[in-house]
Amino acid sequence: MPRKPLVLLTVCLAALTINLSTMIVNVALPTIAQDLDAGTRSLLWIVDGYNLAFAALVLAMGSLSDRFGRRPALVLGLAGFAVTNGAAALVDTSGALIALRFAMGTFAALIFPTTLSIIANTFTDRRERASALGLWGASVGVGVALGPVGGGLLLEHFSWASVFWALVPVSLLTMAMTLAFVPESRDPSVPRVDRPGFVLSVAALGTLTWTIIEAPEHGWRSLETVAGFTVAAALVVVFVLVERAVEHPMIDVTLFLDRRFSAACAAVTVAFFALFGFIFLITQFFQFVRDYSPLETGLRFLPVATAIAVASIVGARLAPRLGTRAVVTPGLVLLGAAFLWISTISADVPYSTVVVPQMVLLGLGIGLVSTPATESIMQVLPPARAGVGSAVNDATRELGGTLGVAVVGSLFSSQYGDQLVRLLAGRVDAATAQEAADSVGFADALAAQVPGLGSAVDAAFLDGLALGCVVVGVLCLVGALAAVLALPGDRYDPLADEAPGDPEPAPAPSSPRLR
Repeated sequence: MPRKPLVLLTVCLAALTINLSTMIVNVALPTIAQDLDAGTRSLLWIVDGYNLAFAALVLAMGSLSDRFGRRPALVLGLAGFAVTNGAAALVDTSGALIALRFAMGTFAALIFPTTLSIIANTFTDRRERASALGLWGASVGVGVALGPVGGGLLLEHFSWASVFWALVPVSLLTMAMTLAFVPESRDPSVPRVDRPGFVLSVAALGTLTWTIIEAPEHGWRSLETVAGFTVAAALVVVFVLVERAVEHPMIDVTLFLDRRFSAACAAVTVAFFALFGFIFLITQFFQFVRDYSPLETGLRFLPVATAIAVASIVGARLAPRLGTRAVVTPGLVLLGAAFLWISTISADVPYSTVVVPQMVLLGLGIGLVSTPATESIMQVLPPARAGVGSAVNDATRELGGTLGVAVVGSLFSSQYGDQLVRLLAGRVDAATAQEAADSVGFADALAAQVPGLGSAVDAAFLDGLALGCVVVGVLCLVGALAAVLALPGDRYDPLADEAPGDPEPAPAPSSPRLR
């Protein structure tokens, strides 16, 4: 019998390491922008290079870990993660950092589905597994807390490179714990990776993300942007056709015909779309508009981090009793309300009486959505194929995060740039105004040198922030409506599905059974 608490601690620490990488880099973005002369598009790629590689590879990596062994997959992923973070700390250009962020995302894609797969194989009782998933989900909240605070502490005393150095010992410690505590498990019958599906999925997601991030540069109605969206849509259609035709698809796309399954995936996607988009903008708001130090910025993330951790545990306990719909729908409503409220903030908004309640609403929404929806997705496949089920969940998270940063960041960039050029007309030369529009870091430095420009930069920033938040808020409310219509509402009765003393049944992949 595996030592379950130690196994759970290990996989939660591995998941925490992945989440730390996202959060700790976000709080360092303003410093990276200044030290590496990185514009908004480069910052978007520094964040989304990691997210894109993660999302594109996670399905294939889940299958590989199932087939060749979950413990060696976790060890290999953590070792590679340590090496790439160490290398990132040594670069001196934004291009090199972007390349290494892609490499980090590749190893993160190997780590993350393996953690959920290990949980599914270790905790076979449904209620026990739900509790384990709650703690696993809480590691997201812990990462949201430790990442900014730890990053802020490091940036107070060291360069931006320190945020990457810090992840090296954490990765190595988790690797040692994996070797010591995690039992081996695998499913040799898992077929080889579906290569055509893999190539098409990477091409579709890469094209879509590139198009969104580059749209502010080319124009949303430009030939390049329209062509990019068209090619991405065509690749998605071809991917679906190929997956329906091959004998062993990377993902059984017919699962999405069950609206309850697709609704759970959509809920997770929307939640992480909202979270990643919010984090990308709010770190820059705190440091560029409010002039907080990195540490002060990190500390101000604690309300949202705490709320995510608490709501993840509560949501995992409530879903079996109330039904997935009754927990996820209010979570999406809270998310939508939080973003619409955030869209109204001003440069001098009070932190304790306005920003804190906004963050708590947002964190509660994320926690109530992500863990119950994740647990629902994990019911589709048996424990022996848990890597595939966990990879679907991870793919929806990373797809949401990737698109959240790309869409929200690009909407912000377009609105901010247009407004700033207009506000600076006649006050600085056109080339300087355009450079300020391309880089919030440059605009912040310019405002410090030229009296009277600070209010213009802040106003343009808040216009971009408001547009991004309104779009996310409306999306969350639409998601809540879809959850009401599609998610299962029945409560879980263990006696209805299990015979006394029997382990939880393993439904066939071709016949998904959701609550």
